[in-house]
Amino acid sequence: MSIVAAVAVAFGASAQSPEIQLGYGGYTQMDATGMHDGLGKVKTAWGALNVGVNFKVAPRFWVGPSYTFSSTSTKHGDINVYYHVIMLNARYEYWRNSIVTMYGHAAIGADITHSGLEDARNKGYFAFQISPIGVQAGIGSGVSLFGELGFGAQGLLNVGVRIGL
Repeated sequence: MSIVAAVAVAFGASAQSPEIQLGYGGYTQMDATGMHDGLGKVKTAWGALNVGVNFKVAPRFWVGPSYTFSSTSTKHGDINVYYHVIMLNARYEYWRNSIVTMYGHAAIGADITHSGLEDARNKGYFAFQISPIGVQAGIGSGVSLFGELGFGAQGLLNVGVRIGL
């Protein structure tokens, strides 16, 4: 919330109504880079659920916080590992027409990895997302679908919906 407040104060004059973003991303940074406290190789991984709030702070620039949840099981004794990621996101629209917008997206933040062992360990990691190719298409009043191709905590391919408030 403090990040949102700082952004709102810094860019209050040009900020417009926020948008809520809900998405799903496949094959995350956490599974690809072994962010599960040395508990063995990944056995199953289902991707990540992403939710965020974006604020338009300039004609082509959006910023806002996001939360990502993911989990996996490892081959080392069928241990469940849970990932909680909080990041600050930035999106720059480099091409648009009346329906379609193309953009790039980057984010940095932190991942808290929680292992489901009897002694329940938590470990922190650096989290990021780099998506140079993103496409958003408006489907109605304030509602659009999006797809991004990149790498990071939100997935290789992140797809979802944005709803303007």
